[in-house]
Amino acid sequence: MTTSPRTPAPAPTPPPTLLVLDAEPPPRLGRLTGRARIEHADAATLAERLPHADVLLVWDFASHAVREAWPGGGPRPRWVHTASAGVDHLMCPELAESDTVVTNARGVFDRPIAEYVAALVLAMAKDLPTTLRLQGERTWRHRESTRVAGTRACVVGSGPIGRAIASTLEALGITTALAGRTARPGVHGPEDLDRLLAGADWVVAAAPLTDDTRGMFDARRFALLRPSARFVNVGRGQLVVEDDLVEALTARRIAGAALDVLSHEPLSPDSALWEVPGLIVSPHMSGDTIGWRDELGAQFVELFESWAAGGPLANVVDKKRGYVPGH
Repeated sequence: MTTSPRTPAPAPTPPPTLLVLDAEPPPRLGRLTGRARIEHADAATLAERLPHADVLLVWDFASHAVREAWPGGGPRPRWVHTASAGVDHLMCPELAESDTVVTNARGVFDRPIAEYVAALVLAMAKDLPTTLRLQGERTWRHRESTRVAGTRACVVGSGPIGRAIASTLEALGITTALAGRTARPGVHGPEDLDRLLAGADWVVAAAPLTDDTRGMFDARRFALLRPSARFVNVGRGQLVVEDDLVEALTARRIAGAALDVLSHEPLSPDSALWEVPGLIVSPHMSGDTIGWRDELGAQFVELFESWAAGGPLANVVDKKRGYVPGH
């Protein structure tokens, strides 16, 4: 009696390689133990490690290292996820034209940023910066403040963050118009923007940074605003021509402004922006509530599990437009 030789069992498929562009504190990826080979890179080592990665997690979302390293030689990851809403910091022509899927952190920052914008609106309407300054000087000076209910706002950027801002301002009694890339029910198109700006008491920039939006708030646009209007930017610093905003504030063509994002971050201690009258500057923190990094890490793990199981990915970015379409 003879026996057939046994067919050798197929070799186990190695887990995919996940490359993390690091920032402190690192993401919590314990759920992926044994399911991914996790490697780490910084700006100096990213280019040499990219060809060996199946997935790239851009945890350091303030870095431009991906944009600089991607055009190099060798294979590239099949999927890139950035732990941020914006993707302008990583997008380059080579990535935009590749087959690599890009996803973002859509959904994590919507409500926190909306709350922050509401806080800025109320702070400016109630003149809280002056109240805090006078308290520090032990000065009792009665003043009148502005009622926000019944005022009008224009929110520029109709994605999830812009929509969350609009609904929050509406809850304060502010009549709010939403402006986006294209007109659709509930959203005004670019052709209406100048008219909306001219009638607004509050203008909030929450648009993604694209070729169409870069520098959109310039001297011409600020000249459209009422002298009593206030401007808030929680989108990207490059949406605003900062010198034109400074001139509008200094000449008192508008009543005030708040910038949570700047063209160059961090803002240097010797920047003139720190002392512009009527300007509130904050360090890109509008979406960063307690536990936000854990939310970003948990969101990526859920996406990775779906991807590894062959399921669909959420938050897929249109790489030509620079944002997640469909909103």
